[in-house]
This record gives sequence, C-alpha cells and structure tokens, in this order.
Amino acid sequence: MERGLIVLAWIIGVLIILAFGRALLLPLKVVIRLVINGVLGGIAILIINLIGSPLGFTIGLNPVSALVAGILGLPGIILLVILKFLL
Repeated sequence: MERGLIVLAWIIGVLIILAFGRALLLPLKVVIRLVINGVLGGIAILIINLIGSPLGFTIGLNPVSALVAGILGLPGIILLVILKFLL
C-alpha cells in the first residue's frame, strides 16, 4: 500500500510541475518575441539614421524607440519620424 501512495505522489508531483511549466511558458514566449521585435526595430532605426544622416535627419536610438518601432512595425517608425519633425 505504501508503494502505491509513493507512486501516486510522484505522479501528482510531475503533473504539478508540468502545469507550472506550461503556465510559465506563455509569458516567456511573449518576452522573447518582445526582445526580437525590439532588436529589429533598432535595426530599422539604424538604417534610417544611416540614410538620413547625410541629410541631417536622425532618430535617437534608445530602448523605448526601438520597442516602439519593433512592436508597431512600420506605423511605429512613421510615428517616430513624425515625432522627430514635431519636436
């Protein structure tokens, strides 16, 4: 009888660990996607700065602007350009 309870406890423990792992996997995917988009947004801003620097137009490259460009994509880059002209 004791062996059965021990095996049952192990099975329940493994199921609990799997449930916690599955619950933590979704936020990890969101964070990884946010980081990748931020890096891509930073690269887009770098390209704009390389093209615009001879014309006297640059956008500050910082984590906030990279995330705006990364999360929003092309509309985010357009937003940063408009903000640069307004400010």
